[in-house]
Amino acid sequence: MVAWVTAFFVGDYETAIDFVERAVASNPNDAAAWRDRGLLYKYAGQYKEAILSFERGIRLGRLDPLLHNSLAGIGLTLIELRRFDEAITLCKKALRQNSSDGVAYRGLASALAHLGRDAEAREAAARLLEVDPAFRISGFIARGGQSNSKLQIEGYRKAGLPE
Repeated sequence: MVAWVTAFFVGDYETAIDFVERAVASNPNDAAAWRDRGLLYKYAGQYKEAILSFERGIRLGRLDPLLHNSLAGIGLTLIELRRFDEAITLCKKALRQNSSDGVAYRGLASALAHLGRDAEAREAAARLLEVDPAFRISGFIARGGQSNSKLQIEGYRKAGLPE
């Protein structure tokens, strides 16, 4: 939790990563710690390390009820690497595990929009707004930590999500 506060409220990713590294070192078998590590590395713009973290969390937590978060996290990370087809696959896999995962719908809408699959992107955006009616791009940006989510945000706009 200290890592999250440090990253999002202070904006100090270097220190946040130090904190999350200590968390995984203290319990290297904790799938949630690896998922948090993946998210922090994603927000810090270190995408390859983020994916490795999410994958390790998935291996450790095959029965984790929040496994869909790691899958969606990889999907969002793949968007920033311009690997849109893979992002779609991971977000759909996350949605098979939790059909109301707003993060997965966001990733799906963005990746589909980047590929020019406009009707599908709008459908994913509509589903996102069903599960998260308050979602707005400006609110997403205002929550902080989105400076390394440029392609993701561009995809939201292309998908027609409200500003």
